[in-house]
Amino acid sequence: MASASLFKSSLVLDKSEFVKGQPLLRQHSVSVRFHPSALSVRASYADELVKTAKTVASPGRGILAMDESNATCGKRLASIGLENTEANRQAYRTLLVTAPGLGQYISGAILFEETLYQSTVDGKKIVDILVEQNIVPGIKVDKGLVPLAGSNNESWCQGLDGLASRSAAYYQQGARFAKWRTVVSIPNGPSALAVKEAAWGLARYAAISQDNGLVPIVEPEILLDGEHAIERTFEVAQQVWAEVFFYLAENNVLFEGILLKPSMVTPGAESKDKATPDKVADLTLTLLKRRIPPSVPGIMFLSGGQSEVEATLNLNAMNQAPNPWHVSFSYARALQNTCLKTWGGRPENVKAAQDALLLRAKSNSLAQLGKYTGEGESEEAKKELFVKGYSY
Repeated sequence: MASASLFKSSLVLDKSEFVKGQPLLRQHSVSVRFHPSALSVRASYADELVKTAKTVASPGRGILAMDESNATCGKRLASIGLENTEANRQAYRTLLVTAPGLGQYISGAILFEETLYQSTVDGKKIVDILVEQNIVPGIKVDKGLVPLAGSNNESWCQGLDGLASRSAAYYQQGARFAKWRTVVSIPNGPSALAVKEAAWGLARYAAISQDNGLVPIVEPEILLDGEHAIERTFEVAQQVWAEVFFYLAENNVLFEGILLKPSMVTPGAESKDKATPDKVADLTLTLLKRRIPPSVPGIMFLSGGQSEVEATLNLNAMNQAPNPWHVSFSYARALQNTCLKTWGGRPENVKAAQDALLLRAKSNSLAQLGKYTGEGESEEAKKELFVKGYSY
């Protein structure tokens, strides 16, 4: 199939310059020369990828991450006394996607594979419900974290095998973006091996996704686990993001057709020194300006175990002045926690639960616009949601 050239002239990137001063990464110089014929994606998808990314990164909107695996969804249901059955998972997911007017605040929804092919309790395809709400359907494509041999008790993300055929099938089912989560642990290093594995895996996934029409959400999560100060998080994230974007370029990924889903720069969850929203915003935006090309349409932050209110306050602080990118949210627990507790598995609570979801979505919509005040928040919304070694 013909390809669309994205660059008119060759470009030389010297990796030693790209990550200069980062002792965790290898120090020798590696020069890579790219040629016009190499920097391309399938011509049939290039324009669509850019359009999809811009749609998801639209003003006042963000992503609802509802891609918990069936096992993790079971843990959520167990917290309100429900069994982990397909019927219960279906009922909860129906509640989420049918919340009236959700698309006013939510531009994309990340789904688990079961959900992508699932119907609501009324028999309508969940994908169709999302499209009717003006919400772009997305799909989690990684196969989860496994131990990384030769590392300091670190992990790597599996799922590249068969990804191309799965991505093509997901596109046919209606998905238009994908998500791949890999993590880096500060208490365990991070080792150069773990950082490189995370970056390379994300880059290969991104290239394969774009080749099959899906906008890749690139998610290099710096775990909150640990007692480290916010400055250590900044240092590690700077190293990781440099490695990720080097390999994205090396794999000919179209930056205009991706979305970045990073963790905010915060102290470790067990640190005695807490950071204000202004401090979090200052360091996070500094890091974005140093590492992320302005051609990336959207920065869709994960909440990473922050409370609902904390995640919203930090996002709001980052939007007090214009940014080169759409700075927004891609939250799971920080959008769903109060909603789930309000529902409690009871049909008569569905409307109240949907109202709770809409309240959180609206709060984060205001935060994306820099207009959130934090007034009138419930005590439930202020509860910490951190889980050590979180996986899903």
